[in-house]
Amino acid sequence: MLEPLRQGLPPLDPAAVSSAASCALPARYEAVREARQFTRTALDRWELGDRFEDVCLVVSELVTNALRHGLPTPSPEHSCDHDPPVRLHLLKWTGRLVCAVRDPSRESPVARETDDFSAESGRGLFLVDSFSDSWGWHPLTGSLNGKVVWALFRLPPAE
Repeated sequence: MLEPLRQGLPPLDPAAVSSAASCALPARYEAVREARQFTRTALDRWELGDRFEDVCLVVSELVTNALRHGLPTPSPEHSCDHDPPVRLHLLKWTGRLVCAVRDPSRESPVARETDDFSAESGRGLFLVDSFSDSWGWHPLTGSLNGKVVWALFRLPPAE
């Protein structure tokens, strides 16, 4: 298990964010496609379309992990109509972009060591680490339950 990682995360001061976008995602795997479409729209609006491939790969992995590992197992007490929230947040500062995915689990992300790169799963956090400049997670406090897993991308200076 990984200890909460916060190094490299910009301060979460809303006044310092130049652009932000957020969307709720349904608790089904089609949400990964919806997250990619949402990311494409936001990056195009912010004129960051050239970063789409790397950012989209990371968003896909973070959302997939939230859906696969961050949602409770369905039970008769939990109606399918009241799915726990998974949210994607995109935050842009001058010089950096953060993709953050919130899920209701307080369990830490688990980085699996695998030498089999043809395996169907187990490489998600390795890919996040490879394609982003830094990543981490932290548990939520107060009235919000769960955790946020984030990835940071450095952006080139504006010309």
